[in-house]
Amino acid sequence: MLKDVKKEALKRMNYASGHLDGIRRMIEEERYCVEILQQTYAVRQAIKRIEATVLDGHLRTHVAEGVRDGREQEVFDELSELYAMQNR
Repeated sequence: MLKDVKKEALKRMNYASGHLDGIRRMIEEERYCVEILQQTYAVRQAIKRIEATVLDGHLRTHVAEGVRDGREQEVFDELSELYAMQNR
């Protein structure tokens, strides 16, 4: 994993983790449902950003290497599986 990708992904993980802890407290305190849902939305967005960051790094490194090494079908299959998982 590229250093900049790792750094960015970990930063976003810390952000999401902090939000999850906050959501737990909000539920325990029986906060207003809409406020809780707003925070769960923020976590989903943070996870999407983590995924985009890691995918970008993967495309720039492992996919490019795989194509250069003649493993186009393997790379294609992995990306197809990721796409299918996203759309389930």
